[in-house]
Amino acid sequence: MGILSWIVFGLIAGAIAKWLHKGDDPGGWIVTIVIGIVGAFVGGLIGKYLLKFDDASGWTFHSFICAIIGAFLVLVVYRMVTKNRSNV
Repeated sequence: MGILSWIVFGLIAGAIAKWLHKGDDPGGWIVTIVIGIVGAFVGGLIGKYLLKFDDASGWTFHSFICAIIGAFLVLVVYRMVTKNRSNV
C-alpha cells in the first residue's frame, strides 16, 4: 500500500478503536492516525504470527479487523501511559 493508503487505513482503524474504547480521549486526529497506523502494524503481526493468517496486507476484511484490534490494544497502552504521566 502507498503511504496515503496507510494514513487513510490508519485513520479509519484508529477512529473505530477510539469509538470502541470509551473514556477520556487523549489526543486529536493526528494521534488517531498514528495510533491507527501503529495498530495496523501490530494487528498485522498478531494476524500473521499468532492467528496464522496467510496474508494480512492490503484492504481485506482480515487486515481491517486485525488493524482495529491492534489499534484498540495500542490505544489501551497509550491511555495507560498518558494516565500515569498525568498523575505524576
